[in-house]
Amino acid sequence: MNPYVLKTNNLTKSYNGSFALRDVSITMKPGKIYGLIGQNGAGKTTLMRLLVGLSFPTEGTIELFGHSSERDLQNERKRLGCMIENPGFIPNMTAKENLRFRRMMRGVPNVEIEGELLELVGLADTGNKKAKNFSLGMKQRLGIAIALIGNPELLILDEPINGLDPLGVVEIRNLLRKLCEERQMTILISSHNLPELYQTATDYIIVHKGKVMQALTLEQLDERCKHHILIRCNETEKLVSVLEMELYTTNYKVMPDRNVKLYDYLNEKERVSKVLYDNGIVVTNLSIEGDTLENYFISVIGGDQDA
Repeated sequence: MNPYVLKTNNLTKSYNGSFALRDVSITMKPGKIYGLIGQNGAGKTTLMRLLVGLSFPTEGTIELFGHSSERDLQNERKRLGCMIENPGFIPNMTAKENLRFRRMMRGVPNVEIEGELLELVGLADTGNKKAKNFSLGMKQRLGIAIALIGNPELLILDEPINGLDPLGVVEIRNLLRKLCEERQMTILISSHNLPELYQTATDYIIVHKGKVMQALTLEQLDERCKHHILIRCNETEKLVSVLEMELYTTNYKVMPDRNVKLYDYLNEKERVSKVLYDNGIVVTNLSIEGDTLENYFISVIGGDQDA
């Protein structure tokens, strides 16, 4: 099996000389949920449109399931499901009629999938109600159900929890996790709800002004956001020795710049300071550090801006 579901290499999209995306190179592995983070206009939707074939790159390449020629990409995209910008349904049809129409259009013979998907997204009881009369949250659910027709291996969802109430957000989160874990489905999801994305995604791609600023795993994000005492001094080896011998902790990490992150004693900063002073260590920084996903995102894009 190919180790990557999707790879892009220097993917670029420009309109009349203005870049919507520039040199985007990312990889996505099977069975992971990728959270796409960025401000409005950062290039999230442009990237999704390129991946599913709704737009074409100015430069760069896309590889899906190990294939990159235009003919192969057209064929491999049959293994994708997507909901981009707005749920793609027919307003005067019911939820079930919409699913039946899309199922037949895609050549999926399994009639039972219609009821199963409606049950899965919580629309089984909508009966003869037309989709145009659905609430925003119900429309989002229908869009997700349509995207799941054919049991895609890669699911791409643009703001899928937009308009959902808190219970609906939790239900969609659990659904996405279930699809990922039980079917090894790879999911790319954009959202402005960063706390919710933090509870859903296994990996993160941060984009800003058309460029990928960072790609990192949940574990790496937790490590960078984890609260700690940041200690800076000129004698790192002696500092480490004091932490172990005097404060009896190995719960620290020496960073490449020789600063030390201490994960214990967060509420006893004065005690740490006194022990270091008593052992002759001249400290130039001793501060509590650590961020939420929102704060980390702001620090990555450089400035206090609305995500």
